[in-house]
Amino acid sequence: MVIAQQSWANIGIVAGGGAVGTGLRYAISLSMPTPASVPLAVLGINVLGAFLLGILLERLARHGADDARSRRIRLGIGTGALGGFTTYSALATETVILGAAHLGLAVAYALGTVVIGAAASIAGIALARTLNRRHEP
Repeated sequence: MVIAQQSWANIGIVAGGGAVGTGLRYAISLSMPTPASVPLAVLGINVLGAFLLGILLERLARHGADDARSRRIRLGIGTGALGGFTTYSALATETVILGAAHLGLAVAYALGTVVIGAAASIAGIALARTLNRRHEP
């Protein structure tokens, strides 16, 4: 029965983080224009989310074992908040919409988002490693 209670608690942590991340994404999306029909808000959100996830996961990995505290942080911030903040479903939707009018731009947008997102994640990991080295004895 302990496992079930821990699972429900973890689901609550992910759901709470997801609500925060999704709300923040929605607010940013509403506040940013889409010049030339290019959804820059979705691009920026996904890149920023990848960068922050790189930092988070590297910091947690350097922390040590996946204990209860770090697991709650990973689930709440990583899976929940950043999972809700980033939006590859919107990326797919925006790519299809953009592709109806500008196929080449849509392909560049989709591939660019994935490549820049991967680079941002690597940059986040590198930044976290640098910060960890500065704080080591």
